[in-house]
This record gives sequence, C-alpha cells and structure tokens, in this order.
Amino acid sequence: MATRNLSSYDKALLPEGSTMKVGVVVSEWNSDITENLLRGALETLTESGLTLDNIHIIHVPGSFELAQGALMLLDNKSVEAVICLGSIIKGETPHFGFISVACAQGIQSLALKSGKPIIFGVLTDNTLEQAQARSGGAMGNKGVEAAITAIRMIALKRDLQNSWVL
Repeated sequence: MATRNLSSYDKALLPEGSTMKVGVVVSEWNSDITENLLRGALETLTESGLTLDNIHIIHVPGSFELAQGALMLLDNKSVEAVICLGSIIKGETPHFGFISVACAQGIQSLALKSGKPIIFGVLTDNTLEQAQARSGGAMGNKGVEAAITAIRMIALKRDLQNSWVL
C-alpha cells in the first residue's frame, strides 16, 4: 500500500487548460466515494483554467457502465478527453474481479478505438476505508490524479498534432 498522498502536484507544471474540453462520467454506485472523486477532478480542472462550460458531466448507474457513458459523451459532446470516475469495493463474492476487469478493459478499449484519452479514475479497493482514503483522505484523491492525467494527455496530443513531422 502506498504510504503517501499521491495527489500532490506542482500547479505551475500543469498545462494551461482554458481552451480544453473534458467529459466526466461518474458512477452512482458508492456515491459517497465517487462524488468526492468528482469534487477533486472539478477543482483540479478549474484550477488549470477550464471553465464549467467546457466540462460535461454525466452519471451512470455503476462502474461497469463507465465505458458506455464515455462513448455517449464522445458521440454527443465535443470533448478532447473523458475522465471515468468509479469505486469498486471488494465484497464476499467474485463480482469485484469481474467488474474491475470489465471496467478497465472497456475504458482501455474505448481509448484505443477513439484515439482520445479516456482516463481510468476508478478505485478498486478491498475496503470502504481504503476507498475513503483515496477519495479525499490521507492517500489523496484519485479524481485529482485523473484530472491531471486528462490535462496532460490533451496537451500531449495537441503538441504532437502541431509538431512538424518529416
């Protein structure tokens, strides 16, 4: 287990985001956790210059539906990246493993097929306490980390598209 807050970053090193457009898909399952992830992501996005007009947020029932929600955003909104926020907490059945793998594979597949950054901001924890620690507690906020990743990936894609290739 990580022993430090992984969400600390130097704001001066983050690309400026005022012209970026980002979608955010949030799972309603474990909403106490996912709403904390959303808060962290929104704070980070707006601190980097994105306006609320350029952030499109939708909610889906659970983490399994995150990839399809991301696809819906890509199909219906002009976004450069989509952040997927969810929380899957291990229970007493194998359900945790099936949902975690399907969620990760769905998000990865969509990212590769769409050519746009689809960010995996999904907690896969053994306990509620671990999820709380990673959604604004002692271990930081995965929503912050997901927003930083989206901003950096948009900037990278723009840089590559604007560079001269021989």
